[in-house]
Amino acid sequence: MAFIKEESEDVKIEETFTVKQEDPQEQTNLIEESEGSKEEEHHVKIEDKNHLQTDGILKRRDKNRFTCTQCGKSFGGNGNLKIHMMIHTGEKPFTCTQCGKSFSQSSHLNDHMMIHTGEKPFTCTQCGKSFIRLSLLNQHMMIHTGEKPFTCTQCGKSFRQTSYLNEHMMIHTGEKPFTCPQCWKSFSRSSDLNLHMRIHTGEKPFTCTQCGKSFSCSSSLNKHMRIHTGEKPFTCTQCGKNFQPLIKP
Repeated sequence: MAFIKEESEDVKIEETFTVKQEDPQEQTNLIEESEGSKEEEHHVKIEDKNHLQTDGILKRRDKNRFTCTQCGKSFGGNGNLKIHMMIHTGEKPFTCTQCGKSFSQSSHLNDHMMIHTGEKPFTCTQCGKSFIRLSLLNQHMMIHTGEKPFTCTQCGKSFRQTSYLNEHMMIHTGEKPFTCPQCWKSFSRSSDLNLHMRIHTGEKPFTCTQCGKSFSCSSSLNKHMRIHTGEKPFTCTQCGKNFQPLIKP
């Protein structure tokens, strides 16, 4: 019996010794798995943190944007949104003291006042034509350079200004967002609607300085002035005779 007990104790010692020999490798594996798990957890935390930071920036950006409730267009400043809202409300708080024409922005009124004062501080170096605004001069310069950087993706036609391209695109879409409240006729441009409204109001703000006749648009006045100046800009290619354009009454 003593021999059996001694043998059993030897087995226990051997088992213990074997386990102890295997422990360092197992511990190494456990440490590596633990470190890998911690590293993965660390990366997940960093990614979560980055997502939170990005979401936070987007939320702050959205919070700092001011969106029009009428058309969904957004702006970086509340002041810009207020100016934009006047398109929908029709509000024009800035009125010309000379002719009574009203504007939504004071800068537009200042530009308009130069029509009455005759001031045109920006002059083209190519042809000498002058303009009330630098932006108009820059646009004009493209006539001389031939530059038309804005191209229609539907038909390939090019334009000097994005506004011209946007107006042109409505030919393809058929969109006419500006509607007359009097007769419900629709237009692709707000300027066309404003011109049309003068049919209903009878407004003729452009007056000939020679004979006092008034017109609803500046182009009609310019054509009329050729009666007084004798200008005949259109030439017959067959006989060389010059003519004035037909002026509507």
